[in-house]
Formats: sequence, C-alpha cells, structure tokens
Amino acid sequence: MSIFDDLDSYIGARRVTDLAVSPDFTRAVIAVAALDDSRTEHRTALWELAVDGRSPARRITHGEWGESAPVFTGGGDLLFLRRTSKDDPARLWILPAAGGEARVLETRSAGVTGIRPALSGAAFVGFSPVFGSSNTDEDDDALRTERTANKVDAILHTGVPVRYWDHDLGPATPHLFAGSAEVRTGLRDLTPDARAELHEAAFDVSSDGSFVVSTWSIPGALATVRTVLVRIDTATGERTTIVDDVDADLGSPAISPDGASVVFVRESLSTPEDAPRMTLQRFDFESSSVVDLAPGWDRWPIDPVWLPDGSGVLVTADDDGRSPIFVVRAGAQPRRLTHANDAYTRVHVSSDGSRVLALAASYLAAPHPVSIDLSDGTATSLDTGVEHGPLPGTLTEVDTIVADGARVRGWLALPEGASEAVPAPLLLWVHGGPLGSWNTWSWRWNPWLMVARGYAVLLPDPALSTGYGQEFVQRGWGAWGKAPFTDLMALTDVAVERPDIDDTRTAAMGGSFGGYMANWIAGHTDRFDAVVTHASLWALDQFGPTTDAPWYWAREMSPEMAVENSPHLFVADITTPMLVIHGDKDYRVPIGESLRLWYELLSESGLPADDEGNTEHRFLYFPAENHWILSPQHAKVWYEVVLAFLAQHVLGESASMPRILGH
Repeated sequence: MSIFDDLDSYIGARRVTDLAVSPDFTRAVIAVAALDDSRTEHRTALWELAVDGRSPARRITHGEWGESAPVFTGGGDLLFLRRTSKDDPARLWILPAAGGEARVLETRSAGVTGIRPALSGAAFVGFSPVFGSSNTDEDDDALRTERTANKVDAILHTGVPVRYWDHDLGPATPHLFAGSAEVRTGLRDLTPDARAELHEAAFDVSSDGSFVVSTWSIPGALATVRTVLVRIDTATGERTTIVDDVDADLGSPAISPDGASVVFVRESLSTPEDAPRMTLQRFDFESSSVVDLAPGWDRWPIDPVWLPDGSGVLVTADDDGRSPIFVVRAGAQPRRLTHANDAYTRVHVSSDGSRVLALAASYLAAPHPVSIDLSDGTATSLDTGVEHGPLPGTLTEVDTIVADGARVRGWLALPEGASEAVPAPLLLWVHGGPLGSWNTWSWRWNPWLMVARGYAVLLPDPALSTGYGQEFVQRGWGAWGKAPFTDLMALTDVAVERPDIDDTRTAAMGGSFGGYMANWIAGHTDRFDAVVTHASLWALDQFGPTTDAPWYWAREMSPEMAVENSPHLFVADITTPMLVIHGDKDYRVPIGESLRLWYELLSESGLPADDEGNTEHRFLYFPAENHWILSPQHAKVWYEVVLAFLAQHVLGESASMPRILGH
C-alpha cells in the first residue's frame, strides 16, 4: 500500500530535510525528520551517507529532541544544532572528525542559528539574538531571565517590520557572532550595534575566515526597507558598506575562493507598473566595480555557489516547471547543467570541480541526495534508506497558447485507471507566491493525496509564475485578476477536454496567492462545484498595510491596483460553496482576511446563510497554526476536512467531518 492511501502513513513518513558535505567530499550527512512518539511533532536526526554509494546510510545522532542544521568545518568536523528540551534554545554541538563523542561547542542563553563555517580552518559565524540595551553577555542573560520570570513579552517598536511569517520580532534582534571549532573561547559579537539590520539576513564567510559579507537592511522614508551588502572583519568587527544600490534589494552573497570578489543576487525594486527583475552580479573588492555576470539572461538566479577554481558559479533558476542547476561564467551564456525534471537545493561542489552533491526533488520524488557529474550533468541518487513507495498515478504536462500569444503550461497528475470510460474529477490547484512555480515536491501541498482518492490534479503556472521569462511575470504584474485568471481558465479548458477528465465534476483550490485566486475565481465563474481557499487575500486594501512586509507589497499594490483586483468587491457574485481555512498565527496573510471573507460570504454573497443561519460554506480555523498549518495532527485534519468538503460537493457523496473536531 502506498503512503498516499492512508493519511497517518503519509504524515508519519520519514523525509530528508537537509544536506551537508565535507570539504574533501569524503563525507555527506543528511537530516531526516520523523514523527515523535506523540505523533504531534517532527524531529530530525543526522545520518551519514556513503558518498561513493557502496554502503547504506547510518544514523549518527540520537538526541531526544533531535538535531538539525548540519555543516562541516574546513577541518572536517561536523557542527550541528541540538535542543536538550522542548523549550530550550538550540545549542551548537561538534562531532570531531578525529573521532569521539559529540559535545557542546558553544552556548548562549538565546541560542544560535544559521552557522556557516570557513572553507579552511576552524572559524565559523552564526546568528544569535541580543537585546539592544545589553552591554555584556551577562546583561543579556539577566534581562532574558527577568522577562521570562515576570512573564513579560511586551515589545516596543520604533520601525518596521514588527513580525515575520509566524513570529514576533524583538525586543532582541539578530547579531552575527564568530567562533572557532578548535578552541572553545566563547562567541564574539561582530555586530554589537545591530538592531533590525540583520533580520532575515544572508551572509557568507571568506575561505580563510577573515571576513564576512552580509546583507544589511536599512530603513527609508515612509516605512520602507531595502538591503545593501556589507563587509565585516571577523577580527575587529569593522564594517564597511560595499554595495549600495538605491534601486534594488541585494541578497545571497557568495565570496569567491580567493576572497577577491563576491557574487550576489540583485532584485530590482518593483513599482506599480514594473515587476522586479533578478540578476546575478559580481562585486570586485580591488576596483569596487559591479558587473552583471549574465546580461540578457531571462531567468531569475538564486543561491550562487562558486566553482573551486573561481572561474564561475553554479546557480539554480526556475525554468519551464523545473529548477535546474546552471553554470554561469563571465562572458558566456549560462549553461544548463542538469536535465531531469528536478528542482535542486543544498548545492555543494567538490574541491576538484568534478562533482556536485545536492538535494533533488520533483513531483515524482521527494527530496533526496544526488551526485551530479559536472561535465555532463548525469545524476545518481545516493542511498538514504528513506523509501515512500510507488505514486498512485502518473504525471504529464499540459499547455496551451492564450489570447496574447503566451504559452501557458502546467503539470497534470492523473489517478490510475482514469480513462474515457472512467473519467476523473478535476481539482485545479493554484500555487502561492505569486512569484513562484509548481516545480518541486511539497510535503505540505501534495497532489498525490488527492490523486490517491481518484482526483486528477492540475498544477498550472499562470502569468506571474517564474521560469518563463520576465515578460511572463510582467503579464500579470499589478493585474492579478486579469492574465493570471484567464490563464488558469484556459489551462482548465485544455484539461477538461481530455477524455480521461470529467468536466462535470470540478473544484478549484489554492493557498496564499493561490487562495487569492480561489477567491477571485469564486467571484468570476460558477464553473466549479466547490472552492477551497487557504490563507487567502480577500480585501487588498486591508491586506497591504497589515501584512508582515507592507513596504514590499506597497511597491505593486497601489490604491488603483487594489480596487481593480480585490476579490471582496465581487462577493455578491459568489454562488459556489467555499471552504475557508486559516491559521491565527499567519502574519503574512493576517487572519483578518479570512474573518472578513467568512462574514461577507454569510451576509453578502450570492450564496448567503439562510433564514435559520444554515450555510453550505465552511470555515476551518486553527488558533495556534501559521501560514502553512505545519503540526502533523493539524495537517491531517486539514486534508481530512478538504477531502470531505470535496467529496460532498464534487463527488456528491455523504462525507463526515473528522470526529476530533467535535462537529
């Protein structure tokens, strides 16, 4: 039996979440998440892989509360984070390359995260939060203890942001700390004056550990924020701004092996008229010049990794429903290295430049480590011992040419046995973002659970999706209700024309921006039997100022754009039963969106509550969950409710809601 046939089996399936590789490429370690005994939390353990594939993976950590974030030092020691209890912050541990037991390397009462080691030697740098009023570690510890003892969680803000995704920001803010894996001398604060500048920062450490290049957020007029790049000396803490582009946010710095330059991703600041553009840039320390490494390349590069000889970098970029690895060298067109249908993350390059180890994933396979030949892109999977069984159907591509001449494509997952004689009901599932693509496996948004229950699932990439060029993004910029909507309808038309699809039984679903589109669809067509809207944007004039990054959305979301594209203005036209889902700890799309949607569905829609208060709509509310509903027990409830709602309205079956809801 497949794990997709049973929700408990699916929720309990082990999954690979991270990959670390030693500098000499002789060792690789993965993080594998599994359910704890209560089945209410995933905990990770570290497993060592045979890089040559000659022996099975073996578990190397056994902490009660799990281990995560493995990285290798330049000397081959393994660093990782471990909690000693549920509420304790993560501490930095070391498993020496020379052998012996793992031991604590460094601790702070606030915990440490985001460790990055130097390529050679024992130096490393990581994050830890510090109170602005603290002058010493002792002051910081004392204040943290005092706030905890007195149950004080109040935060006084002086700017934005004030929260992020699912957690409040402050009063302690991230600082960069330096340490050594050879001698436990304590962590040194490299950024004692940092306030909010390192919130969600990305940084890299030079090969010799002598300096760091990091993003640095700076506030602007009218509650705006943008990022620059700074160089920080790890011996003195001296900080220098190296790239300050008033028209862009700068991110993903990667220092060259010789320390002479740094590559980074430049994202132009969008306007209501123009979508952002992402390009790969290189800053030269000697000349202080910045050049575009791939001028004219019509893809959005992310996560650059240098080749060991400094001749170029590897990046990943969304491309036609995949996310391959590309080789980028100055003066040459980017070369696509991988040719499978996979998306790649955690990319590591061998010191001789012959091989890459990375995590690969697609809608055919969950994340798994692969070894890639740098000469021809041939990939070989490594044995992890993590198996998920066969998929309950097949995957194919569909595409069409829409009215403005653009090609729109998507994936179509079909159940076994779908045919003209037994056509499958169709579920249109719209991705979030909106700047994104259906191109990789997701344990949280997985179409195969629907396929296992007989649905065909359409995963379209409409206008605003990445991987199809700048103009494809621009088609939907500032016009969410236009090309993105018509693209979705056009690709749905193609799908229902297939003989193995039942065009009389259809539903639409989406989360985040996908939820926005589900709301827009509900107000602009009655072709679907049911609509599921998760963590959705409903009233754009309300969403913009209340989200966790209002300055970002304000760049596109002018008052005119909000009026022209807000689903709430079409509530009277909604006649389709809707399932509304939201977590209260969602700060990206605040709960107010769904609270207002729910009330207006019942009071103003074309399918309102009747005189006795009865309604066909449903609202599934998670008081303690965030944007994604991540707790295993709640993810199970999410799927159970969605499947029951679809069964009732699409399949015409009598389906009970989960007993645990007490409904």
